[in-house]
Amino acid sequence: MSRPPLPPFTTLADAQQKARMAEDAWNSRDPAKVALAYTPDSQWRNRVEFIEGRPAIEAFLARKWARELDYRLIKEVWGFRENRMAVRFAYEWRGDSGHWFRSYGNELWQFDPEGLMAQRHASINDMPISESERLFHWPLGRRPDDHPGLSDLGL
Repeated sequence: MSRPPLPPFTTLADAQQKARMAEDAWNSRDPAKVALAYTPDSQWRNRVEFIEGRPAIEAFLARKWARELDYRLIKEVWGFRENRMAVRFAYEWRGDSGHWFRSYGNELWQFDPEGLMAQRHASINDMPISESERLFHWPLGRRPDDHPGLSDLGL
């Protein structure tokens, strides 16, 4: 299975398309769909968790979205070269207690020749916010094309 655009990434447009596809998939909050973007033996570091393989990725994402309610994510390409990409992101979510958070982070991605992500290293920090401080207000699902990105929002 191939997931264009394929490495080597040579244009910003290709890198941005790849990051937007990842953002769209994560905003679907569908663990099985998201896991298909990764190699069967993909290796992750997510905060302090080390995860390997699609079944573990799918289980991790199911747990994540069961506790991070009303999840909305924006990704932005920071840099790219050959089969690697650096992406920064922010997402907003609500805990089951009703408290809101904005999580900020950076991801380092490495892709196989078919465009599947073979490695993902994520560093993430959570910041409590009030509901009035929220910036991501689109309906659940894909971020609308006209919604501002991270840089536009001053994040």
